[in-house]
Amino acid sequence: MDVARMLEMCRRDQWRIEDLDWSVTPRALSREDEIAVCQYFTDMSGIELLAGALFEVQRDQARDATLRKIFSTFVVDEERHSRVATLLARHYDVHRYQRYELNPHLVRFQKHFVNAVQHLAPDIANAYITTGELLLDVALLRSLDDYVDDEMSHQAMKLINRDESRHIAVDYHMSEYYASPEYEAWLASRPKKSVLEEARAAWALVGFMYHAQPFFRDVFFRPMELVDPTNRRLIEAFKRIQLLGRKTDHVNRPFTRFLRALQDLFNHPVSGPILGPAISRIMGVDPKVIRVLYDEEEERRARAASFDALAQEALEAKTLS
Repeated sequence: MDVARMLEMCRRDQWRIEDLDWSVTPRALSREDEIAVCQYFTDMSGIELLAGALFEVQRDQARDATLRKIFSTFVVDEERHSRVATLLARHYDVHRYQRYELNPHLVRFQKHFVNAVQHLAPDIANAYITTGELLLDVALLRSLDDYVDDEMSHQAMKLINRDESRHIAVDYHMSEYYASPEYEAWLASRPKKSVLEEARAAWALVGFMYHAQPFFRDVFFRPMELVDPTNRRLIEAFKRIQLLGRKTDHVNRPFTRFLRALQDLFNHPVSGPILGPAISRIMGVDPKVIRVLYDEEEERRARAASFDALAQEALEAKTLS
């Protein structure tokens, strides 16, 4: 990826909330659908702010000046997305059936996730950020837009998705860097952490992983059961995540080995049925997305492809009907 060109694109493709036509009349929704849609957009506003906070951490950790500028534009993007999501929740709140607030699991998870990203190695943080962006962009946003099926949502999601495409392209670029000898050398050059620093990092990871499961369940998986009942987009997003993992599975760091071991145990015919529920709780995701979602040919192509090509394939997955 040409980072200078990406920065130019980030600056060029900025847009304003006022660019959207908020005068359109919302499509008539049933009581249940109106409540669900308003809650999903309310939670989306919090997810976008969480993404913005994570990009702030990445900006502060980046050593390249151009990347820092790119991440700064991402922070602006996510703040704008959050505001748009809040306005969409109000737009569809026609009958005022109830008051909408952020899911409490999202609120608790946000604090622990940002804390973990600040304390853990950058490659671990990037892996989770990339996972979240793929879930949001490939699965949730597109499926929610299709479910609402309304001109106001279509306008907003078109622009938000354009921003998210840039974010995913950079996520894959950072994944390539974190799998490189250059990053390994940088890690080796870092001062050894003190016992206290190691303890803080471990505690941050435990807090994050403990709160991940209820967060993903309430904010991603349950909404997807309604807006994507076939699971095709959810499965597609996790398949992209798994294929990216196979591209980088030569990276031999402790946390990478830990996650790989958990997935292998889950998919083993003997240990899977016994340890599956515990593994799902530790990893924080639904069992259906821990199973292997790709075939041998897809794995072979992923290993041979460039990171840019994998990013492009992930972005093309957004066009699934």
